[in-house]
Amino acid sequence: MPNPFKTALGGGEPLIGLWLSMAQPYSTEICATAGFHWVLIDGEHAPNDVRSTLAQLQAVAAYPVHPVARAVDGNPARIKQLLDIGLDTILVPMVDTPEQARALVAATRYPPQGMRGVGASGARATRWGLDRTYGDTANDDVCLLVQAESVTALKNLEAICAVDGVHGVFIGPADLAASMGHRGKLTHPEVLAAIEGAIGTIRASGKAAGSLSTDAALARRWIELGVGFIAVGIDTVLLAQATRALAASFGAKGLARAGR
Repeated sequence: MPNPFKTALGGGEPLIGLWLSMAQPYSTEICATAGFHWVLIDGEHAPNDVRSTLAQLQAVAAYPVHPVARAVDGNPARIKQLLDIGLDTILVPMVDTPEQARALVAATRYPPQGMRGVGASGARATRWGLDRTYGDTANDDVCLLVQAESVTALKNLEAICAVDGVHGVFIGPADLAASMGHRGKLTHPEVLAAIEGAIGTIRASGKAAGSLSTDAALARRWIELGVGFIAVGIDTVLLAQATRALAASFGAKGLARAGR
């Protein structure tokens, strides 16, 4: 069936998502009940591998939320595994050049349009051979999102956006800030100006702009500027904030560890 996330990217309304970093299916299923349009299973900065990603895909399958996975990197073999376990929307970090973007397009497509290995007939992507149309539709259904998160990427942004087969460009605020010499200062005026300019460039290209912000005001600002998809929270951050606030409200400060 057509990729609903890819279809909705052109619908004019922002797709609101949640970042998943706990790397286990129980909490992922809880998050799937919240009503977000999409959830991202993070393979770059969270301890996810192909098996834990698969378990989380199975956990969210019963809910009206679209699973996206962030690959560790642009390695075609890793991307192939993610596609074969049933993902059709993939985010790839650290894309600095149009050459990298074109290589990623090739990695997500079957020949002759690309170089993805053909073997899904025995994998979850085809329901283990039940879906006999998968090979004919997969190239059109896959949604490739690339991360522009460096000064170099922003210099090449128009060229990256021009790559056919890239459907969205995600601005990574933390890495971009570090690349600009403002590590940890995501709201530095120069960083914010760069992000807002990038959103405009991506939109002008006809591609969808995306980002992540746990700052609600900032997320709303980017929505006003026209981002097509945005994550507005991270599961680990939400849990840490809620549990710490609850403990503090009762004046709890923990106990001394034994032997100290």
